[in-house]
Amino acid sequence: MWKPPERIKYAPEPGAWPTRERAERSLWFSPIRIGPLTLTSRTWVPAMVPWRSNEEGWVTDDVLDWYEQFARGKPGGLVIEATGIRDIPSGPLLRIGHDRYIPGLKELVQTVRRASEGQTRLFIQCIDFLAIRRRPDPAKFLDRFLVVTDDIRAALDMEAAPEAAIRETLKAMPDAELDGVLDTRQLESLRMGFRERVGDTHVPHILDLPKVLPDLFADAAQRAQEAGIDGVELHYAHAYTMASFLSRTNDRDDGYGGSRENRVRLPLEAFARVREVVGADYPVGCRFLTEDIVDGGSEVSDSSFYAAEFARAGMDFLSLSRGGRFEDAKQPNVGEAAYPYTGQSGYECMPAYISDEFGPFGRNIEPGAAIRKAVRDAGFETPVIVTGGVHGFEKGERILQEGKADIVGIARQALADPDFFLKVRAGCGSEVRVCEYTNYCEGLDQKHKQVTCKLWDRKELDEPGVKRTLDGKRRTTAPAWAGPA
Repeated sequence: MWKPPERIKYAPEPGAWPTRERAERSLWFSPIRIGPLTLTSRTWVPAMVPWRSNEEGWVTDDVLDWYEQFARGKPGGLVIEATGIRDIPSGPLLRIGHDRYIPGLKELVQTVRRASEGQTRLFIQCIDFLAIRRRPDPAKFLDRFLVVTDDIRAALDMEAAPEAAIRETLKAMPDAELDGVLDTRQLESLRMGFRERVGDTHVPHILDLPKVLPDLFADAAQRAQEAGIDGVELHYAHAYTMASFLSRTNDRDDGYGGSRENRVRLPLEAFARVREVVGADYPVGCRFLTEDIVDGGSEVSDSSFYAAEFARAGMDFLSLSRGGRFEDAKQPNVGEAAYPYTGQSGYECMPAYISDEFGPFGRNIEPGAAIRKAVRDAGFETPVIVTGGVHGFEKGERILQEGKADIVGIARQALADPDFFLKVRAGCGSEVRVCEYTNYCEGLDQKHKQVTCKLWDRKELDEPGVKRTLDGKRRTTAPAWAGPA
C-alpha cells in the first residue's frame, strides 16, 4: 500500500454547523437544474460499491436497504453503484446488461422515492470493465499459462529445446533473473495477474470495443429509463475501460488513441448513442478523472479539454473523481487480484487521515475548479460535481460560493452518517456522525466484503430487526436517526 512521504495525523474538522435558517438560505441546499431535471438541493451522494448484490447481479433486499438509508437523508442526487452493462458474471455487483434486471431496478426506484419522500433524484452509474485475473501461483503460471515464445527460447539460449525443458528451466530460476527472459507483459501476468488493456488491439474483442461499447451503454441507459431511474451517469473514471481510453497511456493506433481528440472519441460516441436512444429530455452525464496520478497519465489540461468536449456534446452534468488506477497498484498476494486503490493514484482517490502536508481533505477541489472554469470559458453552463473529503457544511458551502463547483457530494461522510444532509438542514449538525477517514470501509471493499462503517457497524446489534453482514459480526446499515429532539 502506497504511503504519503509525510506521516501527519489529521483529525476531521467539520467546522461550525449552521442553524436551520442558515442551512435553508444556503447555496448547498438550493435547487439546481441538471438538463431537464431539477434537484431539490445541490447535495449529492456519489456511487459507492457496497457488495450487497449476488453472483447474478440482482437488486437484493440488502441492496434496497443500502439505498434506502441514503435516501432517508434526502440528498438532491443519489447515484447507484457502478453497474455492469454486459450480461456477464461480475461477482456480487449490480448488473443492467439484460431486461431481466428492470423489475428489480424499478423496486429500487420506488424504495428511494418512498424513503426520501420524493426529494431525491436517483441516477445509475453504468460501467464497462476489461478482464483482470488473480495473481497466479508462479509454478502454475510457468507450467500452464505462459506462452513459450521464440524470444524466451533465445534469451535462454534454448532454441531447440523441448517446451517442457524450457518451463522447468524457468521454474528453477530466481524471480529476479526472469527480468532478462520474460517481457514486460509476461512479467506483469506472473507478478500481478493478467490484465487486459485497451491498447491490446491484436485481440479481436479489444479491437472491436469502439464498435461494441456505444450500443452496450445505450441499451443499459434505455433499461434505466424504463425502470424509472431519473438519469444515467456514464462511468468514465478510475481503472476501467472508458477511463483507459481517455488516459494519455492509451496508445491505440486506430483513431481511438494517441491524441486527446482521438482519446475522447469513443466516450463521445458512446454518449451520442445513449442520447439517441433515451432522447433529449433524459439526464445523462459522466464521471471522469481530473488527473490519473500515474506516470504518463492524463493531467488537468487533458481533463479540461474532455470536459469542454463533453459539455459541447450536450452532457447534462460532469462528476469529477481522481486517480484510482491499476498502473501503480500494489502487488497482490497469490490468489488475489490487483486492487486499483493501493498505489499513489488510489491514495489520491481516497486519502486517509494519515497524510502529507496538504492533508486528506479537498484534494480534488482546485483541479475541479480548473475544469469547471474550462467549461465556462468554452461557453457552457454544464453543472460540475466535485467530491472528496468534504465532511462539514462550511467547506461544502464555501466551494459553491467561490464558484469551484455547482454541486458538492460526500461519499465516505455519507457512509458514516447517511442522515448527514437531513441533520444539517434541520439545524442538528452537532448530531452528525463525522467520518474519521481511517478507510476502514475501503479495506472491506478491497477484500470484497460487505462495506460498512466502523462508527456504527457494531452498535445496537441486538436492536430488533437489525440485519447482519455475512460474517454475522456487523450490522449492514447505520442506525436510523430519530429526528430532532
